[in-house]
Amino acid sequence: MLCAISGEAPQVPVVSPKSGSVFEKRLIEAYIEENGKDPVNGEELTADELIDIKAQRIVKARPPTLTSIPSLLSVFQQEWDALALEAYNLQQNLTQTRRELSTALYQHDAAIRVIARLTKERDEARLIASNFSAASQAGSGDAMQVDSAGLPQAVVERINNTQAALSKGRRKRPIPEGWATSDAIAAYKPVETSEALYPGSRAFSVNSTGELALIGGVDGVVGVYSIPQKSVTQTLQVGSPVTDAKWAGNKAVVSSSSGAVKVFEDGSEVASFSSHSGEATALAVHATGDIVASVGVDKSYVLYDLSTNSVLTQIFTDAALLSLNFHPDGHLIAAGGSDGQIKIFSTESGESAATFAMSAPVKSLFFSENGTLLAAVAAESTSVSIWDLRTSKESKVLDTGSLVTSIFWDYTGQFLLTGGSGGITVQQYSKSSKSWSESLRSSVTAVAVAFGSSAQSIVALNDEGAVTVLAGDS
Repeated sequence: MLCAISGEAPQVPVVSPKSGSVFEKRLIEAYIEENGKDPVNGEELTADELIDIKAQRIVKARPPTLTSIPSLLSVFQQEWDALALEAYNLQQNLTQTRRELSTALYQHDAAIRVIARLTKERDEARLIASNFSAASQAGSGDAMQVDSAGLPQAVVERINNTQAALSKGRRKRPIPEGWATSDAIAAYKPVETSEALYPGSRAFSVNSTGELALIGGVDGVVGVYSIPQKSVTQTLQVGSPVTDAKWAGNKAVVSSSSGAVKVFEDGSEVASFSSHSGEATALAVHATGDIVASVGVDKSYVLYDLSTNSVLTQIFTDAALLSLNFHPDGHLIAAGGSDGQIKIFSTESGESAATFAMSAPVKSLFFSENGTLLAAVAAESTSVSIWDLRTSKESKVLDTGSLVTSIFWDYTGQFLLTGGSGGITVQQYSKSSKSWSESLRSSVTAVAVAFGSSAQSIVALNDEGAVTVLAGDS
């Protein structure tokens, strides 16, 4: 007979009525006292239930002291008993843990497979919806159903007429009188900084006069900030964290993390759209001034007509969209994807016109006013990529030496403004020599930047919602 715990011949053998196993009495009693069950099958067991087995035994004399060899052997026996019990418990726990881990891994693998299948089905459904469904939306007027395959003829005519008017003589257009020069910009320095207005600010837009700025943050409020008065003159309630804001004439268009796009006029909400099924990440205003586009993580861009407060079309792509900008003539729309692709579409038809590859998700886009260059910034990048639309190639990479999060091209196409956690720079493009130079470098940090009227100032917003104005000496 061997003990089921120690594996040795027991001196005082007993048998468990629960499992029928033989144990050394002192070992099983110690185990029952600690756990209250049979160590073999786990059933409840008490010491009184143990059955003694009659067997011959040798009675050893009690050692007089621990210095004798028999006494030391007894001590070693007790230590061995304790180790045998501990090893047995560890083996049982290891076996149970392995079973639980195997079950957990199987459930995790099954969950991953289900998620992958559902994601694939969702994407397929969205692609089908882009061909057959229309976006319906109620603004302040009636809901309007539009086929995503094309725009209404009246809207197409507005887009074409605007393109014809703006593209004529664009490249020979003179620099407006009073526009800032490179020497003037080089002397710009901070002249005023507001208090922290909206924490976690991401949205920023300066109107055409350079006097009003839209500022929005994570608290779901957009402030209309007067730069001359250095104060917030209006607040617009959005209801969820603000992701972008743009001026469309005297109207403020705001997108949010809930996917809503809201339009405000004179401080009042005049339209609200919910075409995106996830966060609406960026906005852009068409050259007509009353057509607005939004992009979202649902892999689509949406066009809105502010003259009728209606949705015009929704076009789905193959990746979540993070940034957006219209060509200055309005016939093209560029969207930056999370897949590192710049996707350029025809505004009129929604068909793909070109695709440019970046190294990471495209966080910011801006067309030059000359209509031939496109600036783009990838996530966590210190450089700005300049793409030539005529050759569909990357013509220049401007390394600013610090992280870039926002870009802004001035009306003349000479000055490219960059902002980020490392500061602000102004990169100047010379059309005659087709070369780039740096006109300004400032340590003012910014999450968004814009030129003021006639580029006579730079307006920067930091992540605490504070507005800093840089200008020359007056």
